[in-house]
This record gives sequence, structure tokens and C-alpha cells, in this order.
Amino acid sequence: MSVLIVILALVFLMFVAYRGYSVILFSPIAALLAVFLTDPHLVAPMFSNVFMVKMVDFIKLYFPVFMLGALFGKVIELSGFSKSIVAAVIKLIGKERAILAIVLVCAVLTYGGVSLFVVVFAVYPFAAELFRAGDIPKRLIPGTIALGAFTFTMDALPGTPQIQNIIPSTFFQTNTWSAPILGIVGSIFILILGMLYLERCRKKAQHNGEGYGKNLINEPANIIHDKLANPLIAILPLFVVGVSNFIFTRLIPLSYGKEFTFMLSGKSVVIEVGKLTAIWAVEAALILGILCVILFAFKPVIKNFAEGSKAAISGALLASLNTASEYGFGGVIAAMPGFLVVAAGLEHIPNPLVNEAVSITTLAGITGSASGGLSIALAAMSSHFIEVATAMNIPLDVFHRIAAMASGGMDTLPHNGAVITVLAVTGLSHKQSYKDIFAITCIKTLAVFFVIIFYYTTGLY
Repeated sequence: MSVLIVILALVFLMFVAYRGYSVILFSPIAALLAVFLTDPHLVAPMFSNVFMVKMVDFIKLYFPVFMLGALFGKVIELSGFSKSIVAAVIKLIGKERAILAIVLVCAVLTYGGVSLFVVVFAVYPFAAELFRAGDIPKRLIPGTIALGAFTFTMDALPGTPQIQNIIPSTFFQTNTWSAPILGIVGSIFILILGMLYLERCRKKAQHNGEGYGKNLINEPANIIHDKLANPLIAILPLFVVGVSNFIFTRLIPLSYGKEFTFMLSGKSVVIEVGKLTAIWAVEAALILGILCVILFAFKPVIKNFAEGSKAAISGALLASLNTASEYGFGGVIAAMPGFLVVAAGLEHIPNPLVNEAVSITTLAGITGSASGGLSIALAAMSSHFIEVATAMNIPLDVFHRIAAMASGGMDTLPHNGAVITVLAVTGLSHKQSYKDIFAITCIKTLAVFFVIIFYYTTGLY
């Protein structure tokens, strides 16, 4: 019965998300429904002491990353650099390869530090233009953006500044460049299979005479590429973010040590630097990236910066609250007897890497959040994984990479915030486009286990 309650809460949240309702509103409702069915007396305490605490803890740690990522994406947009990058990719690859072009643009922006949510807004107008020109069904745009932004550049490629690649570092005291070989192998696996799937869909639609579509909503105006910045200048801020993130990841521990102590109101405060290095490094890198954009495109950025920054902050608040609310939902579910039954079952998986992958991707699916599921799983199990790593001589870098990639596995179920965002922006419904997103989700999940097999076969990481 306890397991059924957990499943009921999850199905309810997925259903309301599928119908287009706000997960910020319905995450606490779904969580407290599970509590009510278990013990009505605990509803108020669980809301105040678990849901809200988990939600606030997540925002405290990660809101600056969301905010700076959104602001960086906004100045990239205001400067016209995003248009320049897209135009350069189109010129290099050609309009007939629209799917590959959009995947690569999303990959460049995401790996450069632009928030996944910002990438959706920034890339959609160009995706619509390319797909319309190539008479490719618009319904394939969400799956294309998902492949480019929600998969290998989110958590597989070494050094990616996305939050899913940062969270493991706070538990394993690793860094975002952990296990680079495994990350690259997994990225190639995802990109090849994902492109094969999307191209198969395109060819099937073409064979059936299906075009871009009619009577569509949220259609952007045709985009004219003129007076664009030099592509090398446009891509420089992304390069700055990537390189400075790498440098700060190494400089911060040298500057602060493993622990840093300072006096606050007459009391000694001790900070474990290892748990915050990756977060500080990404924040500093994004600040430099923003300054780089302003340096090379001061007039166009400053002209609209007031309104643009407000929009960026609003987007960051929405994105972080969506994820934090799902994290709160996951925290409550994690305290339910049914969850403990599920977790106990997962612990019986003998192989530690498979155990980690299955546990994290399962919890990411339950919470509908890669970062939420990842944080919950590692908070509960990281100590065990560290012990096993020591006993079996498995580098923690490997656990970091598997954890990050697994978080982006089954997280993109219908109630996932990024899924809801990409469908809303493109003006499409779950019924029209979710099957393609789910196919990419399955490929991403398979990649985790492919990487585990690769590690055990070759010993490389």
C-alpha cells in the first residue's frame, strides 16, 4: 500500500503537468496528498519541516547559478551574438541539415554555460525558421532541442557548467572535469543514436508528405540575418566561460584550502571549500562571460539591459522555483514508507555503479527533475558510494560522471520543468511532441549503462 501511495502521488503530478498546470503549485499538493494518505496528522509538519526546507536549501545553493546563467543568455541574445552563432552554423552545415544545425547550436550554447531554459527561448526562433524552410514538421523541434540541450552537454561532456554536472562535486569533492573519457564516449553514443532517431522521423514524415504544419501557434517572425557580429567574436564569451570555469576549478582550492574560516559577528564560521568549489567556479566564469559580452557589444546590450535583465531574472526565478519545488516534492516522497521500500530494493543491486545509475535515474523520474533526483539520491547514498569506491578501488571521478549522466536519464517525464517549458515556448502539446522527447530520454538512459560497460571493459575514465 505504501508503494502505491508514492506511485499515486507521482502519477498525479505527471497528469497535472501533462495537462499544463504549474508544478510549483501542484508539487506540494501531490507531496502532501501522499502524506495525507499515509498519516493525515503529519501534513502540516511535513510541509513546513521537509518540503519548504528542501526547497529553500536548493534555492540557497543554486539560485545564483540559475540567475547568472539566465543573465548570460540574455546578454548573448541582446548583443545579437546568438544570431551570429546560429547563422555561422547554418552557413557551415546548410539549411538542409536543419536538425543537426539546431542540435549543434543548442550544444554550443549549453556547453558555454547558457541555462537550458534560456537555450529554449534563444534557439526556437531559428529552429522554426530552419524547419519551415526545409519543410520539416514543427513537432520535431522539441525533440531536437532536447537532444542538443538536455542530454550530452547537460551532464556528460567534461567541464560542462550545467548544474547537473556541479551537484556531484559537492558530495564526492570532485570537479566538473571528472572522468573525461567516459563523458566523451557517452556524448558520442547519445549524439549518434539521437541523430539517427530524429533523421528517421524526418525521412518518415517526408515520405508521408507531412510538411512543417498548418494552423500552428507561437510562430516567430521570419528572421533575417544581417549586420551580425563576427562569429569568432560571438563565440568568444562561451569560450571565456568554459576556460575560466576550468581555471577557477583549480585556483579556488589553492586559494582557500580544503576549509576556510572567517569571523562573523564574533563567531568563527567554517566553510568546506571542496563542496562549493564547482559552484563558485561556475558563478565566477559566468560573471566573466557576461562582462566579455558587454565589452564587445556595449551599446546593443545596455540599450535594452534594464528590461532584458528583468526578464532574465524572472526566468531564473521560475526555473529555480520549478526545480526547487520538485526537489521539495522529492524530499517529502523520500520520507514516505513507500519510498523506503523502493530505496531498499535498489540497494540490493550488487554492482555499485549500476546501483548508483538506477537509483539516481529512478529518483529523477519520481521527482521529474534531474538536479532534484540527483541531490536526493546523493544526499542519501553518497557516503555508501564513497565507502564502496574505496573498497573496490573505483575512482570517485567515475561515480561523479555516472551520477551526473544518470540524473539526465529518466528525469524528462511529462512533469519535468524543461519539458513543460520547451512545449510551451514552441506552442506544441505533449500529445504532438512528447514521444520524441521520450525517445531521446531512453537513448540518454541507455548511454549511462553503455558507459558503465565501457569502464569495466577498458578501465579508462
